[in-house]
Order: sequence, then C-alpha cells, then structure tokens
Amino acid sequence: MSSRPKIIDYDPTWPEQFELVAARVREALADLDYSVEHIGSTAVPGLAAKDVIDVMAVVGNESDMVEAAQALAAAGWTVRPPGMNDHPVPGLAADPREWMKRFAHEPHGVRRTNVHVRIEGRANHRYAILFRDFLKAHPDEASRYAEAKRGLAALCDSTGQYAEEKDPVCDLIYLSAERWAEEVGWQPPLRPTT
Repeated sequence: MSSRPKIIDYDPTWPEQFELVAARVREALADLDYSVEHIGSTAVPGLAAKDVIDVMAVVGNESDMVEAAQALAAAGWTVRPPGMNDHPVPGLAADPREWMKRFAHEPHGVRRTNVHVRIEGRANHRYAILFRDFLKAHPDEASRYAEAKRGLAALCDSTGQYAEEKDPVCDLIYLSAERWAEEVGWQPPLRPTT
C-alpha cells in the first residue's frame, strides 16, 4: 500500500464489478452465515474514488469472523493478520471490539478489491453502511467529499497516508449522517438468517 493514491471519476460499471467480486466472496463463504454489502465510494453513484471495490462481509460474532478469514484465505484471498482494525470515531464507542475487523485483498487475477469482515451490530458495521447510504441520499455532500478526496490524494505520498488523512473528513460526514439517520429513522439492513 505504498503507491500514491489516484482518485478517478465514477465508473458506472462499478456496481457490476462489485457483483462479480461479491460472487467470489460468496463462494468462499458459502458454508458460513453472512451477508455481503457493497460499501465505500464505489458504492455511491457519481462519487469519484480509487478504483478499488470495497466489499463488506457481515458475520454474527467473533468466531464467525475468524472462520470467514480462514475461508477467504483458503480461497486464495490475501488475509491480513488480526489487528488491522477500523479507527475508533471520537465520541462513539470506545470499546476496541466495536472496531474489530478482518481485512483481505483479492486473489491473483481478480480486479483490485478490499474485503472487510465485520460483525453485525458493531459500530464499524453501522459506520460503513450509514456512510454509504447518507452519501447516496445527499449528492451535494458526496460531491464535496470527492473534492476533499482529490485534494488529499494530491498531497499524500501513499495510500496509507491518504487513508489516515481522510479519516477525520469521513468522521465529520459520519456525524452528519447519524443526525440524518435519527431524523429519517434509518437502520442498517439485517443479515439474513439461515
């Protein structure tokens, strides 16, 4: 992750590309109880982004998270060691378990993809879905976010630095998203039960 970040204009084929990589994730996790969501900027129509599809595999508990990481690794995904968690948002849950995740990159020959395995109902699960839905419902906010991302990408030497610098911008948007969620009664989708 040391290359310079590159933000490109929205690609209308990103939803289709998500479906292709999501099918691979679903195949890898076929024996587990999970759901799959398209998250991140490529999930928001019209939003400029890095050309990386973000997939969230939602599981029920920590042991399911371990099993999902093992299943992804067995299917050829590069799974990062435990501890690559989401940053805690100031003012939200301080418990580190609320921000736990497992993280994987695509297998060889698959388009650039990040898979975030998160536990249903935890703060980072809500954050990812609400952030996406808020930007979908507020194109002006999405446009301002795109401008901020382009500016940060021009200033940052690596995608890691870019991600760190972008976190506070996302957090400010997220706090607005929480107010919106309360106003409209928004709730994250529930994982189907089997």
